[in-house]
Amino acid sequence: MTRPFLAGAATGDGPTPIDQPLGQRIVGVIRRPAATFRQVVAAPSWAGALLFSALISVAAGAALMETQVGRQAQVDQWERTATAFGRHVDDAAYARLEELSRANGVEYASVSALISGPLLSVVIAALLPIFFRAGRSKNGVAPVGAAPATVVPQQAVGFRQALAVTAHAGVILALRQVIAAPVTYARESVSTGASLGLWFSTLDEASPVARFLGAIDLFVVWWLVVLAIGTAALFGVRAGRTAGVFVAIYAALAVLLAIAMALSGGSA
Repeated sequence: MTRPFLAGAATGDGPTPIDQPLGQRIVGVIRRPAATFRQVVAAPSWAGALLFSALISVAAGAALMETQVGRQAQVDQWERTATAFGRHVDDAAYARLEELSRANGVEYASVSALISGPLLSVVIAALLPIFFRAGRSKNGVAPVGAAPATVVPQQAVGFRQALAVTAHAGVILALRQVIAAPVTYARESVSTGASLGLWFSTLDEASPVARFLGAIDLFVVWWLVVLAIGTAALFGVRAGRTAGVFVAIYAALAVLLAIAMALSGGSA
């Protein structure tokens, strides 16, 4: 009978996945994702990672919106987004955006952080078993590069296991929020500083190519690669191929966004 692998259970050396501290798992996602996700898959735990990501994401966004610089940067971002989709923002509309930022900026930042982090992790966790169930073997799944003892029984691969993977991958998105806050304050612009568009500043900002590059965030690409590594450990698929699919979907969405802006007649 196939049993989930517990690191160190056979020899007594080193911590088992159950004993692995949350901090060690968080650091592991950044430094050694493949090994970390093998531990996470063997002993799924999602609450700590999800709560950690939620708390630091909300804290970073709320702290930024408590400053005048952060509120003004958010207003300017709203204005640029509206203009990019062909909507004119006159003085009265701009004043309303400023009032909204002053009155509800912290709430807006907090909700945005929750949606783009923990809630996204939950949604993806619900979708992953649906899309990868057909690829599982009848008796179990061996994570890529793992020993046969790490096979996860088919009946065990479900929402809880998927959420453990997506919650830990979400650490990258939380890190993005933490870095974005001081960068936004320093640049006085809502940005992580990791957009591909910043590398091609000579392009016309209203061009479709510039819109596409501006929609590609390297932190999101990093998160997708880490998510693919976790998905590979859970479902026994190839990590590289899965990462390619995830990044291709992200790029396709960026293309659609650039096309939507172009068709709406938006400007820079």
